[in-house]
Amino acid sequence: MAIQLFVPSFRIDECLKAIRECLEKGWTGLGFKTIEFEQAWSKYSELPHAHFLNSNTVGLHLALHVMKSRFGWADDDEVITTPFTFVSTNHAILYCRLRPVFADIDDFLCLDPSSVAARITSRTRAVMFVGVGGNTGQYDKIVDLCRQRGLKLILDAAHMAGTRVNGRQVGPEPDAVVFSFQAVKNLPTADSGMICFKDAEDDERARKLTWLGINKDTYSRTAAQGAYKWMYNVEEVGFKYHGNSIMASMGLVQLRWLDQDNSYRRQLASWYRARLAGRGAARAVEVACGCESATHLFQVRVNRRDAVMLALNEHQIYPGVHYRDNTDYSMYAYGSGSCPNAARASNEVISLPLHLNLTRDDVATICDLLIRYAG
Repeated sequence: MAIQLFVPSFRIDECLKAIRECLEKGWTGLGFKTIEFEQAWSKYSELPHAHFLNSNTVGLHLALHVMKSRFGWADDDEVITTPFTFVSTNHAILYCRLRPVFADIDDFLCLDPSSVAARITSRTRAVMFVGVGGNTGQYDKIVDLCRQRGLKLILDAAHMAGTRVNGRQVGPEPDAVVFSFQAVKNLPTADSGMICFKDAEDDERARKLTWLGINKDTYSRTAAQGAYKWMYNVEEVGFKYHGNSIMASMGLVQLRWLDQDNSYRRQLASWYRARLAGRGAARAVEVACGCESATHLFQVRVNRRDAVMLALNEHQIYPGVHYRDNTDYSMYAYGSGSCPNAARASNEVISLPLHLNLTRDDVATICDLLIRYAG
């Protein structure tokens, strides 16, 4: 039987029951379950402001859009970011007519603080930190650097639903944290996300922006009383970025299982590390000290990566690659050669299968084949 990289686990009966409630109520859009999910996520994450969106990508754009206008950033001002990420991270910077400036990565595959410090100029306005695989890397040093230099910090927490640092949920320090609940993430829906601003002012504005700049959403208007409940104002050009109650109802179900699921993912990672330890050329990417990772990915580094992947495919094992160095893409080629660690990782990293259907025997099979072909 084939072993796939990702196989999302849905509590199907519970999800269907929750979706049915939306259908029976006749409310599948903004409001109702989206409000309930925001409240549940805020309680779980210990972050005071949680706003449900239709994806992580729009959340990254929204964070930058709000900050750019609030603080008067100019077009072509700079955001220091990683080349070792999914392209949506860096596309979001371009959406706001800002310039991505690539800093190199460390052994955790996250931004290297010394490289970030070296990239700061008079045009630098923010840093975009990506918690690859759920790992925090040297995140604390990035937080300190941003505070010292007066830079805004955005945490792309697409892989970090449930990550804890020294026992606390990740995310109280940045100006904005953006999570992903896309189909194969640790808390899977079909596609959605959550943005958590530090400041209430930013959260309030974001809620208007995600509903086309309208200052009163349809759910609150429906619940209102009086002849003028239909009336609203449009205060600025906004976007249609809000989440819907179908996805939120699934999210509420999945949230109840998140910590248990993440615990099993960490168990799988532990089995991988034990099986690979001292047995060849496959080198597991380490998790930072004090980080209880959500473990969205389990990544190893190997030589002859592409040949190793093809060999595993012949045994019906299908790992993935996270990620290709973004400066390899033509649109970001201006950064080519500036981040040698990211370039090296881009040619070596494999994400091994990691999902709740895997067994210890599956892990052993994958590791033994990996050792055979990576040696």
